[in-house]
Amino acid sequence: MRRFLAATTVFGVLIAACTIGSAVVLASIVARVITDPASRSPGILAPALTALVALWTVRVLAQWQQGRLAQHGASAVIADLSDQVLDAATSLPPRELAARRDDAAVVVTHGLDGLRVYFTAYLPSLFLAVILTPATVAVIAWYDWRSAVIVAIALPLIPIFMILIGLATTDRSEAALAAMTTLQSRLMDLVAGLPTLRAFGRTAGAADRIAELGAAHRRSAMATMRIAFLSAFVLELLATLGVALVAVGVGMRLVFGDMTLTAGLTALLLAPEAFWPLRRVGATFHSAQDGKTAVQAAFRFIDSAAPTPDGSAALTGDTVTVTVHDLDMTALPGRVTVITGPNGIGKSTLLQAILGLGPSPSGRITVNDLDVTELDRQRWWARVGWLAQRPVLIPGTVGENLELFGPLDDLEEACRSACFDEVLATLPDGLQTPIGRGGVGLSLGQRQRLGLARVLGSGAPLLLFDEPTAHLDGPTEARVLEAITRRAAAGATVIVVGHRDPVLAIGDAVVDMGGARVPS
Repeated sequence: MRRFLAATTVFGVLIAACTIGSAVVLASIVARVITDPASRSPGILAPALTALVALWTVRVLAQWQQGRLAQHGASAVIADLSDQVLDAATSLPPRELAARRDDAAVVVTHGLDGLRVYFTAYLPSLFLAVILTPATVAVIAWYDWRSAVIVAIALPLIPIFMILIGLATTDRSEAALAAMTTLQSRLMDLVAGLPTLRAFGRTAGAADRIAELGAAHRRSAMATMRIAFLSAFVLELLATLGVALVAVGVGMRLVFGDMTLTAGLTALLLAPEAFWPLRRVGATFHSAQDGKTAVQAAFRFIDSAAPTPDGSAALTGDTVTVTVHDLDMTALPGRVTVITGPNGIGKSTLLQAILGLGPSPSGRITVNDLDVTELDRQRWWARVGWLAQRPVLIPGTVGENLELFGPLDDLEEACRSACFDEVLATLPDGLQTPIGRGGVGLSLGQRQRLGLARVLGSGAPLLLFDEPTAHLDGPTEARVLEAITRRAAAGATVIVVGHRDPVLAIGDAVVDMGGARVPS
């Protein structure tokens, strides 16, 4: 960022110098042609014309290079902020992330793109205004101090009106971002629930609500644009009046012979250049304001996301023993530990705490006598296979989703253990069959089998299952539970969350988070 600002300043100085120099040279050429007919020959004008073309060429190249650097700088800053937002999001506990995912999604996918205008148009214009405008006024004063006074009086009106208009647009930008967040959240929920809504004939109500939200966002955006157009009109009017006053004064003094033609033309050519950077700043301010609002939202999200502490300890040995001290639960290698209890008591949260994804609802957790918060999470997760309540499925092929967390030791055996081989036989392209976000294209039961195959095929020494037989029929449930017990018999530590009798029956130890502990 510092390199980008330094380069922008250097190119701004070069552009300002070329602008002023070309105006002075052009004024002298025109004045010489008008007042001295003998100087109209190409040989006499050639040096001045060459200098003018050179100044224009340098200015164009400097503006091109400044725009190029601005694009690179904007892309780098947007990517860096997006990474920080995503890092902050992934550090949140799953339950909190689910509640705040829409804020992060809108900031990353829509809001931060507004920063591109801020870096490519607003900042270069602002630097040019700081450099070119004072320099231009100084040069005008050198040739005609009266014109410089007029410009100096008119110039402050532009930033004053910009500040007043900016105060009005800040709230509008925040409202537009909030409307976009709500709209995207509703759309995501609607798309995810379309099959259910269609089954119950309720799609019309959802469509009306989305239309209302879209209209609210449109009204907010149009209100911001209306202010932007009005402000641009005011700024252009002030600049035009300022240049017109300079032109009238110069014209009157030229008529009465109170100034030279070269001085008058120089003042006339430089007066618009004094106002142009500020007009450019005003024109890009409103577009940049949306990006600044998104940045503030991004920083609020980053600052409010307390990172989950990450340790540095690594497990030793080939087996894993998990102890939840306040729950009086110890999951041992070669055994199936079933956790049960009423809904909402924290069974799924306990599995997430074992993974180090959040605080434990049942006190301190140790893994092989090491506190789970002391473990290096990346190396710890490499030794765990986890089936969440909703298996994570991404757009791609079935095969890519099966090996989403790494290659499986024996893909065919994993599919047989989870009864997913029966699903593959019905898919048109087998492992190459594409599916959508969340497993669109597969039924709930098929998605569950895919997630089970992914875990059962893992060689991890610790397997965590959250309601593994949800959405499965009786025969399939029996085969899956048998596969889970085989993994435990092979030496894995298996922890299962469930409440159905067949699930409880496979437990070597059944822990009721409601208070009871029933050893098998």
